[in-house]
Amino acid sequence: MHTYLIKNGYIINEGRKYYADLLIKDGRIEKIAPNIDTKLSVKEINAEGLYVLPGCIDDQVHFREPGLTHKANIKTESTAAVAGGVTSFMEMPNTYPPALTQELLEEKYLMGSQHALANYSFFMGTSNDNYDEVMKTNEKKQSICGIKIFMGSSTGNLLVDNPLSLEKIFSGCEVLIATHCEEEKMIKERFQALQQQKTLTAADHPIIRNDEVCFESSWKAIQYAQKHGSRLHILHISTAKELQLFTNLIPLKEKRITAEVCVHHLHFTNDDYEQMGNLIKCNPAIKAPHNKSALWEALLDNRLDVIATDHAPHTLAEKGFMRDAQTGKLVCNNADYLHAHAGLPLVQHSLLLMLYYVQQGKISIEKVVEKMSHAVADCFQIKERGYLREGYFADVVLINPQQGITVTKDNLLYKCGWSPLEGTAFPMQIDKTFVNGHLVYANGSIDESVKGMRLAFNR
Repeated sequence: MHTYLIKNGYIINEGRKYYADLLIKDGRIEKIAPNIDTKLSVKEINAEGLYVLPGCIDDQVHFREPGLTHKANIKTESTAAVAGGVTSFMEMPNTYPPALTQELLEEKYLMGSQHALANYSFFMGTSNDNYDEVMKTNEKKQSICGIKIFMGSSTGNLLVDNPLSLEKIFSGCEVLIATHCEEEKMIKERFQALQQQKTLTAADHPIIRNDEVCFESSWKAIQYAQKHGSRLHILHISTAKELQLFTNLIPLKEKRITAEVCVHHLHFTNDDYEQMGNLIKCNPAIKAPHNKSALWEALLDNRLDVIATDHAPHTLAEKGFMRDAQTGKLVCNNADYLHAHAGLPLVQHSLLLMLYYVQQGKISIEKVVEKMSHAVADCFQIKERGYLREGYFADVVLINPQQGITVTKDNLLYKCGWSPLEGTAFPMQIDKTFVNGHLVYANGSIDESVKGMRLAFNR
């Protein structure tokens, strides 16, 4: 493994901006200082004019392996991740077969060790009838990010809607519980009522999966967590109403109930369905503009703790779209809302999107680093990552703030081959990405020779 000396970079870390050098040795950050002069044999990188950030940690992705690899796999999506400055990911259990046993979960970890270019962890799946398998996760709390409960409809038999099952899981689980919160009964009732009135379109998605659907489920999860003292993390908050359930009055490290916001809920609103239709169909739904405004406010005042993607790729055909052979643009060829799959591919552009909002004055770059790196590490108690600190693993991203990039089909690395952000011109671009001291991405080139590591947790 090479030793690297990053010279004259603009360090963004722990709420500070300052010029310094950063020395990477044996996969870790050896030293950070204003001027490092070393006798070591190093590869020197001139980072003058560049931002130097800790790698992003995405706590919610769907990489589709095993079983759904026609649309994505661990190799392709982790490649897209590192190209986007995401150096660690936590992947969800709704693959096929779903990760509902410890044996199936460890098979995913084996796949990660063989194919992931970023560091990785995988959530244990839950159902109404796999309590004994879920409880075995308690013995692995230092090597597994947590368990996932789908309290709203999902893939296969991963929906957990039995109150007795929920009670048992919340009372017995000693690791972090991550929840998808939408009230399934209300979704079905609203869907059936609306379907009787009209032909449904993508614009109806936030009407069916509305604010109340999300609030009732999130409130229920919090009731279980408070009753049993569980460590609860609610994923992809999408409504203004839910924000009353969370606090900024205590430090993140002391919170037992935390919340995530995803980049698409900070970027799109229901006004975008007219142009994009099923391309932006996702669960929970993208909703009215006042929700977006409230999410931004809560992110900035720390009621929302982390930023993620919920990266969820599907093929264009599964979305009811095709690519025009002459223009290359995405064109709807089937507006059937009922059969269009829910989810968006986002992991390659999440950091760039947030840096766009830095340029717009919506958020500071220090806050972006906090919410996409520091806070995720603190929330999940990830060992020796998420910060630029001496002795920590060298997960480091260099950003060029002077050179932008436009998202096109030709620079996408997702296996599904499309993005809801196509045509977007970002003002900055990822220059280099280090994972455990390995220069995995540089100037558009990928080095696949070294794989990422399994995340460890201080629990």
